[in-house]
Amino acid sequence: MSAVLLVRDRRVLMVRARGRDVLYLPGGKAEPHETDVQAALREAEEEIAVRLTAADLEPFGTVTEPAHGQAPGTIVAMALFLVRPGGASDTASPVASAEVDEVEWVTSADADRCPPAGIETLRRLVIADLVD
Repeated sequence: MSAVLLVRDRRVLMVRARGRDVLYLPGGKAEPHETDVQAALREAEEEIAVRLTAADLEPFGTVTEPAHGQAPGTIVAMALFLVRPGGASDTASPVASAEVDEVEWVTSADADRCPPAGIETLRRLVIADLVD
């Protein structure tokens, strides 16, 4: 799994997937031929209609947490990529597309609306002083 962290004004962009009740980071599973970076780039375009390049991304670690909505004991490992400030990503207007119903800019106050991987990601963004 890979996800992009698009941060603006001390908030991070999250999405609500169709039929889901929680907020997720834009991202998903890599196709067999993809690296984590390639998967993050593809998912950003598919889910939030933001076209990025590998140069726009900075590794932000991996979260390993219980998978939301899966069998007990199922763990998700998600590679996180921070979208570097500057360039086209600052002016892009993320919109819901593909399997996403809505996009929302969130802070740590929204952690109760996130699955475990999202909660841990918000915690790390707060520690890095990127999100309130």
